[in-house]
Amino acid sequence: MGQKPCKNSFNSFVLHIVKFIKHILLLILAVIVFYPYKNSTQANTPALASMGSFPVPTGLDSITIRQGLLYHRLDSFFAYKYKYTGFNGNVLVLKGGRVLYKGCFGYCNYSTKDTLNEKTSFQIASSSKPFTATAILRLVSEGKLSLADTLGKFFPGFPYKNITVEMLLCHRSGLPNYLLFGANLWPDRKKYMINDSLVDILMKNNNIPGTTRAGTHFQYNNTNFGLLASIVEKVTGKRFPDYMREKFFKPLGMKNTWIRDVQNEKEERKHAISYNSQWKVQAEDPYDGVYGDKNVFSTVEDMMIWDRAFYEEKNLSKAWQKEAYTPRSFEQKGVRNYGYGWRLLQQPNGENIVFHNGWWHGNNTVFYRYLPDTLAIIILSNRYNVGVYDVQPVFSILGATKDTMARMDEPQ
Repeated sequence: MGQKPCKNSFNSFVLHIVKFIKHILLLILAVIVFYPYKNSTQANTPALASMGSFPVPTGLDSITIRQGLLYHRLDSFFAYKYKYTGFNGNVLVLKGGRVLYKGCFGYCNYSTKDTLNEKTSFQIASSSKPFTATAILRLVSEGKLSLADTLGKFFPGFPYKNITVEMLLCHRSGLPNYLLFGANLWPDRKKYMINDSLVDILMKNNNIPGTTRAGTHFQYNNTNFGLLASIVEKVTGKRFPDYMREKFFKPLGMKNTWIRDVQNEKEERKHAISYNSQWKVQAEDPYDGVYGDKNVFSTVEDMMIWDRAFYEEKNLSKAWQKEAYTPRSFEQKGVRNYGYGWRLLQQPNGENIVFHNGWWHGNNTVFYRYLPDTLAIIILSNRYNVGVYDVQPVFSILGATKDTMARMDEPQ
């Protein structure tokens, strides 16, 4: 009996040693995760400003370490893309309204070496289409127009018959793409084509090559969303950029988001300059004047607000969101489809990834939303690089789903 206190003391001593070693190992792991990599990337890539939302932990628990490892893996992935593949842009990954990762890589202005930051606005190209679709569905929900309305209601004498608002939203109108016919019907390369010009061309030319019968098949087409923006203007009596600012951007607090209006550029807004892969500034062309299909400028932070507003039903009710995310084309079998202004990846479990990528000049944009996990991946880039669209590795890092089939979208 006299030996027991010594044995207990020895056991207690061993237990303390084990706990001490455990803490030392956790501390070493934390230092590996949070310190050396951050210093090395900043030292080797001066234009890299990585803005993680996870600070160095004060408590070394397993959850904190896991968060640090997740951040580290995402940061490593995008730093690699920046350093070796030509990626230049901003990234934000969030879940449940909480930022998992945020990073800025490269230049806003290459000639002055002005670097990107979280407030930098980018031309988001075709990722603008969900904005236009949301505006239309909001007006439908308010009873100000109907999905079954034909274009003749808004543009009297419109020569292309039986085309409805719904067909425009899901790219089933059969109309030709103005980016293809514009060279022949808008030959003045020094003058902007605007939305009114687009309507006028269609009104005066009733058989443009590329036209097919309305409602027969899916055909991705920028003309559709240019016309939808014009319909918003007809219904509201406001210019589309003004309507979006008053009804969405300002109420939501999207302070660095706007729609470019070449007819009303009162002030020069700072935004990321568009470059080709060789760091040559991308020249503008006449089609830069059309909005609705493109021409929204935004930041990763504002896109986060936009994403969250859907879950909070500030943009659309759940019922109308369900309509927007419902597949509308079934001519070809496969996981890919299109709803009302959203591309869809139909998962084996029946859920959809809703997204819309974009490409305009040197701007490449990714906006993926995996609704079951309230997960969003936002990538805004101003240097042409098709590798931007490869987001499957991000899904793999996050462990969201192994079957996203997320890959490069047709960039338009």
